[in-house]
Amino acid sequence: MSRRIPLQVIQDESDSYYVSERKVYPRDVSGRFNRLRVAAVIWLLGMFYLFPWLSWQGRQAVLLDLPARKFYVFGWLFLPQDFLFLSVLLIIAALALFFFTALAGRLFCGYACPQTVWTEVSLWIERWFEGDRNKRIKLDAGPWTREKILRKSSRHAAWALFSLWTGFTFVGYFSPIGDLARRMPFGWGSWETFWILFYAFATWGNAGFLRQQVCKYMCPYARFQSAMFDRNTLIIAYDPMRGEPRGPRKRGLQSVLERARGLLDKVTAYDYVFRASQHPSAADHRAQAGGTIALAGIGDAAEPLPTFTLEQLGDCVDCTICVQVCPTGIDIRNGLQYECIACGACIDACDEVMGKVGYPKGLIHYSTQNQIDGKPGKVLRPRVFVYGALLLALMGGWLYGVTHRSPLMAEVLRDRNVMYSETPDGNIQNAYTLKLVNKAQQPHRFVIDVTSKDVSGISLNGGPKSVSAESGEVLSVPVTVVSTSDVSGRHEVAFHVRDLDGDASVTINSSFFGPLP
Repeated sequence: MSRRIPLQVIQDESDSYYVSERKVYPRDVSGRFNRLRVAAVIWLLGMFYLFPWLSWQGRQAVLLDLPARKFYVFGWLFLPQDFLFLSVLLIIAALALFFFTALAGRLFCGYACPQTVWTEVSLWIERWFEGDRNKRIKLDAGPWTREKILRKSSRHAAWALFSLWTGFTFVGYFSPIGDLARRMPFGWGSWETFWILFYAFATWGNAGFLRQQVCKYMCPYARFQSAMFDRNTLIIAYDPMRGEPRGPRKRGLQSVLERARGLLDKVTAYDYVFRASQHPSAADHRAQAGGTIALAGIGDAAEPLPTFTLEQLGDCVDCTICVQVCPTGIDIRNGLQYECIACGACIDACDEVMGKVGYPKGLIHYSTQNQIDGKPGKVLRPRVFVYGALLLALMGGWLYGVTHRSPLMAEVLRDRNVMYSETPDGNIQNAYTLKLVNKAQQPHRFVIDVTSKDVSGISLNGGPKSVSAESGEVLSVPVTVVSTSDVSGRHEVAFHVRDLDGDASVTINSSFFGPLP
């Protein structure tokens, strides 16, 4: 037991376990998926920046008034009592995420995630001031000249203005944006100033600098997405049986789909992919692809690829444009990686290259793991139908509940200090407090009355009571119910609240107590 265990210290190649994230320079791309992404950016940002400026019935269309605890969304007014609708809405959002992920992978990440949307705009600004991918790489690698300082400062100034506009718009959802604009900037309160600058800084940092690092390291969705994937989930995939072995070639060589070589078997194709990932070509070195590759076990060695004849080459020309356009900087040819946000940029890039060399499109495409492995794929499967049915049911229930909810809410609280009391003329009376909530967007008048099935002559002291409530106001109305002196024990009573300016009415049951018999 006293023997020493020999230890061997393994020297790391670097001095630190932290590896600085290299900057990714996404190349501009055109195609059907890029058009969808641009349309999503314009639509989503258009709603975000436009909605606070819209008017609805003389007020801001979307206003979340936290101090007043009133939340206006176009023609709807939500109060804290409507928290159930917010809870259901969050459940709907989560279920929608499960549904679309099970159906087609990370669609939300690629087209609707705020990080993706604002990063896309940040890249547009960067391209406007610094040029395309090659110019940006050359500009960053070069010395600080007058042109570089001018371009960098102009880009950061545009970023800062865009970020401040974003922070201002965000705060405009919680403070009336027209008034916020009139008080700009020295009339802002301390908290308004703080949150505008905070969200401006967050936009500037996340979209301008962190970018793909938010998706790779900060967002939990990339980590647990595998739990929602199965072998029939649509993913963006490279076809190695058709594309391998990759390599440049002269024009005129036909596609493997038209040549005698045909498609490779799966084992050979993935062996070529793994060996290419371990021994990258000169083009791969220039592209500097990142990503988490899991094509073999830990410690497996790969021999370099041999030299192939033109007839042996697959359809991949090893242009690496699919890597250059990727916003997270991965090589999709290495298989599905958690960094992939399913934006489809690599599909557009590859289809464009295939069109130029005269090959059929679809070398990189949406597919399922079963289809990649040569098995039958079934995109519409019970899991998707269950998610879809639950989603539709919840959405329908939420819409029905919101559109059919009563504009009047009422409850009754008995005075717990005194069960009953006697009036000077010998009658029995009970004290209550009625809580009335006007959930309409206009002031309303209400009338309150009381009835009982088994007590005759019961009434409110002074007769039916009329009250008025402003929009969203919560009224506490004290009332006294009076009955004759012959009442004893406990009896059921019903309070009736009727809206004089609408057709809403509420009945609340309570108890009336007299002396014990």
